[in-house]
This record gives sequence, C-alpha cells and structure tokens, in this order.
Amino acid sequence: MIAAVVVIVIYQIMSSSLSQPGLEQFEGKYEELGFYRNENNTGPVVRVYAIRALDPSQEWMKEFADAQPHTKYGRTLVFFFSSELTEKVTLSPQEPFFPEEFQPFLLAQFEKTPMGEVRFLPVNQ
Repeated sequence: MIAAVVVIVIYQIMSSSLSQPGLEQFEGKYEELGFYRNENNTGPVVRVYAIRALDPSQEWMKEFADAQPHTKYGRTLVFFFSSELTEKVTLSPQEPFFPEEFQPFLLAQFEKTPMGEVRFLPVNQ
C-alpha cells in the first residue's frame, strides 16, 4: 500500500513537472538579437538579452522576460526592440547596455534585481 502511494506521488510530480509551459509558448513572437552573460560564477551573474518583438503585446513580453534564467543576487535584463530593428545587438554589462543608436527601436525593458524584484517599463510607445 505504501509503495502504491509512493508511485502515485512520483507520477503526480513527474506529470506536473513535464507539463509546465516552456519558452515554446512564445514561438513566433520574438527573435533573439543578442545575449550577454558575465563569466563570474562566484559572484553576481549578469544576464542581458536583446529581443526583437514580433508581437507588440506587453503581456507576453512580461511573461517571456520573467521566464528567463535568474541567479540569486544576480541581475537579469531583457530589452525588447521593435520588429523594424533587423541587425544583431552587441550588449555589455554596464549602462548603456546596448548602443545608443538602437534607443529609438526600444519598446520595453525588464529587470529582475538582485533581490528578485521585477520591473517592467514600457518605452517609446
């Protein structure tokens, strides 16, 4: 009887773990233009993403950005650019995170702070 309960619990855990939506739910809505991650594995990890938004809806942008990896005491930044921007973006760990020439194409920016706070800011709309 105990074995049956254990098998049922393991089955429930596995099925709920494998049925969670991943980044495939955003297919057709974005294209990655650039990515930066510092190589500091012992301190704060900084991740910066440049994303071309093929769908201008802010709801999926928030969900997409929140689904990106985040390290405790690290920082995750996601910049969403309009579909008019077609070239790759070179990113850096310090402000400005991308070349100023791309600022007019910026739709929104997302930040997950070192303490896990989330900030989503629509820009240029």
